[in-house]
Order: sequence, then C-alpha cells, then structure tokens
Amino acid sequence: MSRDNAIGESVRRAIDRYFRDLDGEKPGAIYDMVLASAERAMLETVMRHADGNQTLAAGMLGINRNTLRRKLDDHDLL
Repeated sequence: MSRDNAIGESVRRAIDRYFRDLDGEKPGAIYDMVLASAERAMLETVMRHADGNQTLAAGMLGINRNTLRRKLDDHDLL
C-alpha cells in the first residue's frame, strides 16, 4: 500500500468511526471538521519532525513560510 493510500485509508476509517459514533445524531459540517482536524495533525507532526524550524517545515509541506505561519496561527500552534 502506498503512503497516499495509507493516509486516505486512515481518513476513511476515521470518518466511518465518526458515523458509527453519532448514535442517531445528525452529522454536520463534516468537510470542514475533517480538513481542520487533518491539517492540525499534519502541522503538529511536521513541526515536530522539523524541530520547530518553520522554514524547514514549510519546505517539507511544499508551502510558503508565511502560509505556514498563518496556518499555525489559525490552529493556535504558535
């Protein structure tokens, strides 16, 4: 299984678990919830692997350092 497939499969299992755990509740805003959760987890992990170096982390993510700082701020990770 490729890494892309492994990540996608992990997301699929998490969303399936979310639906099972709803216990009759109506789901809402799933798209935003999943993206925010995945983005935060990704940022935390990449920052840890970059030893807090934002320039290195931005390079790993393939985004501009200013974009990384904004995303870190959005997730209260600064």
